[in-house]
Amino acid sequence: MRFPTVAAAIIAGAIILPAGTALADGDAAAGEKVFKKCMSCHTVEAGKTKATGPNLLGVVGRKAGTADYKYSDALIQAGEGGLVWTPEALDDYIEDPKEFLAAQLGIDKSKVKNKMAFKLKKDDQRADVIAYLSSLSN
Repeated sequence: MRFPTVAAAIIAGAIILPAGTALADGDAAAGEKVFKKCMSCHTVEAGKTKATGPNLLGVVGRKAGTADYKYSDALIQAGEGGLVWTPEALDDYIEDPKEFLAAQLGIDKSKVKNKMAFKLKKDDQRADVIAYLSSLSN
């Protein structure tokens, strides 16, 4: 009875692969330019912080809600539930933060209280910003 498990894994991989491939195609240099839209709230400068958003230096691979910042309860709960900022998770979050957190927490979107209201709707811009953030390290 291992076949259904293996088949499910193959199908899941096929579904996930296109998103990962698109994200891998992001251009870090272009992402640095797109990140200017984010700089009113965020920084990527070591040792710096802003009152309006967390420092995103080293965000890729970090557990959600754990950097030095006063996060919303929803984001803290998602992190406590195991959310780690993978490129795919960042892509979904940046596209629609409230929708993403609602799905993570299994609650209605109208009940999500989150500080990030900005949405980056263009797929290529999200891929570029994520490539930029992925290129940075602490």
